[in-house]
Amino acid sequence: MENLIDMLGEPGVLAAAGAVVGLLFGASAQRSRFCLRAAAAEVAEGRWGGRLAVWLVAFCAALAAVQGMILLGALDLSETRVIAAQGSLSGAVAGGLMFGCGMILARGCASRLLVLASGGNLRALITGLVVTLVAQASYRGVLSPAREALAGIWTVPGGVARDLSQLLGVPLTVSAAAALAGFAASLFAARRCGINAAQSMAAACVGIAVALGWAMTYAIAQASFEVVPVSSVTFTGPATDTLMALVGERSVTLSFGIGLVPGVALGAGLSAWLAGEWRVERFGADTPMERYLAGAVLMGFGAMLAGGCAVGAGLSGGSALSLTAWVAVAAMWAGAVATHRLIPGLKEVQQG
Repeated sequence: MENLIDMLGEPGVLAAAGAVVGLLFGASAQRSRFCLRAAAAEVAEGRWGGRLAVWLVAFCAALAAVQGMILLGALDLSETRVIAAQGSLSGAVAGGLMFGCGMILARGCASRLLVLASGGNLRALITGLVVTLVAQASYRGVLSPAREALAGIWTVPGGVARDLSQLLGVPLTVSAAAALAGFAASLFAARRCGINAAQSMAAACVGIAVALGWAMTYAIAQASFEVVPVSSVTFTGPATDTLMALVGERSVTLSFGIGLVPGVALGAGLSAWLAGEWRVERFGADTPMERYLAGAVLMGFGAMLAGGCAVGAGLSGGSALSLTAWVAVAAMWAGAVATHRLIPGLKEVQQG
């Protein structure tokens, strides 16, 4: 690692790591059909289906891999932003509910939109661009005062107060063993739902990509003389940084996120093309543009308020056992299930 840093510098190594993780995540998400929106739709309809099983395999794989590395001393996430920085429970609840509602309306979360857009889906491309613009406005622009006001209602200090394992007094051995048992149970459930071994493996690789993101950035941080943030897969922040760098800067400052987004796009696009699934899809009568745009606005603001998207909070933050991440993803599930049940005619559109 030291030799790579000497050759490429910290930004270059981080961007390369992001690209590697992105390629794995993009290809695996495309092949497994990983999608929190689809999983929530199945729950809302009162059935245990393959989409829910795929999501559980990915989540449990990330949790088991990350907790296993922590137990073995190969990873330490105690100083990461999702644990050490001040968090917002009000933001996690409100932002999570908004994000969950938005991803149902837009037929996909931020990561799913990027995967679909890479396979030729123009609806996902337009919706993803709106998510990115609203996220930027929520982070630094005209919507940032509203986000800060909502986030400030109920905050929690960093450290023990955001670490679920310490809050619950659960030893590392227990959390790692429970995560591994959950992963085994999710694989069994996937098989019972008719998910074949290849799709289950692809779903597991989605979770492995999240763990690999944590591991690679941690290794770079340990070898670097500079302060390097330890992070993993998330989409609203990196997508915003990538877009703003391309349209507002003469040169792009390399980072993990800057490598991640094009890596995911390339991995998902190649996977779709090799499988013969790459095709252009547009808005139509059964896919009303206004519904997608409303969902994009809710997701862009909700992700920034919640501290992450369905993958950033759900898998990356969740695998680190961050309290606010678990609250956020629970709120996303609640918002998605309620929206799917309450909006008339949505079931037919979602199944299209």
